[in-house]
Amino acid sequence: MSELIQELASPQLMMAVYLFIGFIVALYALSVAYVFIDARRRGVAAFWIWGLVALIPFAGFIAYLALRPNSYLADREEQELDMALRERQLAQYGTCPQCGAPIEKDFIVCPVCNTQVRNVCPSCRRPLDAHWKVCPYCRTHIQ
Repeated sequence: MSELIQELASPQLMMAVYLFIGFIVALYALSVAYVFIDARRRGVAAFWIWGLVALIPFAGFIAYLALRPNSYLADREEQELDMALRERQLAQYGTCPQCGAPIEKDFIVCPVCNTQVRNVCPSCRRPLDAHWKVCPYCRTHIQ
């Protein structure tokens, strides 16, 4: 039996076994490094805890992949800025002082409570802001 094992344990086979073991160890080390780097990029507050979990061979890496945040921190910040910009653009039109309903630029009265929100030019009947002295559309003086 020992002769059979010695024949099978040729230098070429042992080299292949050592290379395979080295490959597995390198894959393990790279997975731990990946978890540290990726957790930090995704904005995980305690990324080092995920690094410690990743030290559990392969099961920690799989757990991280299953439970990690679905987006990067930079992407979430960009989405929040985009939402803030859209809210600001919507707020430019204004709201009704009576009921708070959204008012568009050319509304004269609030469509919800019928409160007058803008003046009307007596000549061209276009909506005017309250502080305007002259209609910018037809040059009529407003009293």
